[in-house]
Order: sequence, then C-alpha cells, then structure tokens
Amino acid sequence: MSVMDAVTITKPAGQPRTELSPKPSLIGLSREEMGNALRERGVADKQVKMRVSQLWNWIYVRGISDFDQMVNIAKDMREMLKQHFTIARPEIVEEQVSNDGTRKWLLRFPPRGAGRPVEVETVYIPEEGRGTLCISSQVGCSLTCSFCHTGTQRLVRNLTAEEILSQLLLARDRLGDFPDRDIPLGAMVPSEGRKVSNIVMMGMGEPLYNFDAVKQALLIATDGDGLSLSKRRVTLSTSGVVPEIFRTGEEIGVMLAISLHAVRDDLRDILVPINKKYPLKELIEACRAYPGLSNARRITFEYVMLKDVNDSLEDAKGLIQLLKGVPAKINLIPFNPWPGTNYQCSDWAQIEKFADFINSAGYASPIRTPRGRDILAACGQLKSESERMRKTERLAFEAMMIANHGVDD
Repeated sequence: MSVMDAVTITKPAGQPRTELSPKPSLIGLSREEMGNALRERGVADKQVKMRVSQLWNWIYVRGISDFDQMVNIAKDMREMLKQHFTIARPEIVEEQVSNDGTRKWLLRFPPRGAGRPVEVETVYIPEEGRGTLCISSQVGCSLTCSFCHTGTQRLVRNLTAEEILSQLLLARDRLGDFPDRDIPLGAMVPSEGRKVSNIVMMGMGEPLYNFDAVKQALLIATDGDGLSLSKRRVTLSTSGVVPEIFRTGEEIGVMLAISLHAVRDDLRDILVPINKKYPLKELIEACRAYPGLSNARRITFEYVMLKDVNDSLEDAKGLIQLLKGVPAKINLIPFNPWPGTNYQCSDWAQIEKFADFINSAGYASPIRTPRGRDILAACGQLKSESERMRKTERLAFEAMMIANHGVDD
C-alpha cells in the first residue's frame, strides 16, 4: 500500500456530536473528590460510598459516557447528575488510520483558562500481543528540544487529570475495548485480550511538569477496580525533570523512560535544553535511585539517531560508560523528519553498528520498527496548533511510533 492509502476520517461515523461542556466532569476525580462532589449536590452521606462505587464501575469498567445508561441508578439521581456534571468524551476533530493499523486522533478540549478550546493528539499502535496508547500531558511543550517537532509549538496549558484520562477512555471507545462494545469497522487490534494493554506518557508535553494531574490520571488508570492497567505496562517518559523522578517511582510506581539522546553535556544542552538545569550527572544519579529499579524493572533510555551528531562509536562507548550499573534498556530511534528541521536520520548501517556495540556490552538496544509512517504519528512529530502541516504534507513524511514499552506480564 502507498502512503496515500491512509484513511482520514473527520467527525468519525458513530461518534455523537460532542459539545464542550462547561459542567465539571466526574472523570479524573479520586473517589474522595467524587464523593465530595455528590455531597455538594445533596446526596446523603450514607449513600455516598455506594453511589461512588456505582459511578466508578459505570465510567471505568463499562466505559459509559451517558448518565441515562446507568440503569441501576434511580431516574431522579440520573437527572441530578446530568444537570450538574458531565462524563462526555472530548470532541474528535480528526481521526487518521494508517495502513499499518496505527491510529491518530486530534482531540478538542474546552478552554479552561486558555481563552479558547485546545487540541492535542493521541496515538494508538497495535502490535503483536499488545496495543499501546501514546497519551499527551500538555497542550504544546516548553522544552524546545531542537530535534522535536512538538517542541516548536509553544506551551498553551497543562491538561487536567480528566483530559489525560479521557484520551484513554476515548481510545477504548473507538477500538471497542469496553465490555459489550462492538469493534469499529477497520480497527486493527490485537487478536486476544484488551486492545489497549499498554500506555505511554510520551505524547505532547513533559509529564513531570504536570506531575499532579499525571499522577492522578495514572493512579485511576491502574486502579484495580476500574481500568485496571498493570503499572508495569505504563511508562512515563521524561526529558529529565530530576526533582520529580524519585516522586514518580514512589508515588505512581510506573515504568520510567528517559529521553537521553546525548552522552555529553555540551551536546545534550543543545538537543535537550533542560540539561542546562539538570545535567547528566544529576539525571543518572536520579535514575540510580529510582524506587523499585531492578533487572526486572529496567529504565528505558530513548536515543534518537541523528546523522553525524550523536551516532558515532565514540558516542556508543560513552553511552555504555554513562549507564554503567543502571538496569537499562536503550531504545534506538531513527530520526523522524518534519518540515524545517536541520537534522537527518543516521544511515541504517550506522544505526546497526551502534546497536551491535550496545548489545555486545550487555544492553538490549532494539531499533524501533516504523509505525504510522503515513500519518505523521511518530515520536517528536505530534503537533496540534493551527500551523500544523497540510494533509498532503503529513502523508508525505515517514514516521515511527512508540514500541516495546512496558512488560508483557
């Protein structure tokens, strides 16, 4: 199939018209917060625990987005919920389906202080035995990594816990991944088990600059009485916000990925400017102290391969020295081009030499398989503001998407 065989669906069939509701959402609230919200609307104390349990089950186990479908809740209670709250999904502005099964959604959320509705991108990658959802944590990004397209979009605002979690709920809707839901026509998903088995916080934004909302969303996503994802199948990727790394392990307990990309401070200062604030020595020390770190719970280090920039065998040797003693996996990412970039992808032969050296030193170093190449769904390529590329440009660029994150327990 050619790149032009990708399908773009604007306002997908079967999705009801979504109004950006000003009502507060029950999605993303902790049980305690949900209980307090019900009390404020007159629900008796003795009923609150039961009502929260019912709502939690309908929202996170059954995937219901309409209060009227909550058949074991009395009609007057449902009317109260409809009047004061929402559990609606975000609006799908555009849905694209790659010829390899990768899906990308452009989602619209209410302004929430930004002055206008905001848009983010979410990507689903079906793989053999798993399905991985790449979730955004911010609208835009403040880190300005020089090789990253998302970094060229200014930061608009943080996403709320509701908006982070809603990306997961919407993806499961669209993939037929809730009980008694049909799989939409054309969906390419794992043949067994749940369709979204893994999630990665690797979309737009730096998750650790939005720690509290990301924490709340991931704790709900891994709650055993709801969405029930294994924490070992959830990976949070950071460019190196050192003070929050230990907290991530201690308070969230998910797998960690580090956007490394260079083994010398002078080069990483250019590629990943946050390095000027938290240099490599501090970053690696924080990784060594990550709670639960072991050979069974390794840190993934992301390393984008840039031709004649960071892809020499000297760089490979420096990488081994830098990570010495850290239980690690090293993901090698062939650079994904985007309009206006001055970087080129390393030659394939050089990438293989680099990988062979890393492997011979005892580190797993998979080279990512191209995914979503026809819909610009790759690491560093997500972008949502009005200057986004025209559709014809998007379809012309090769891309590669997140793969092999989390374990297969």
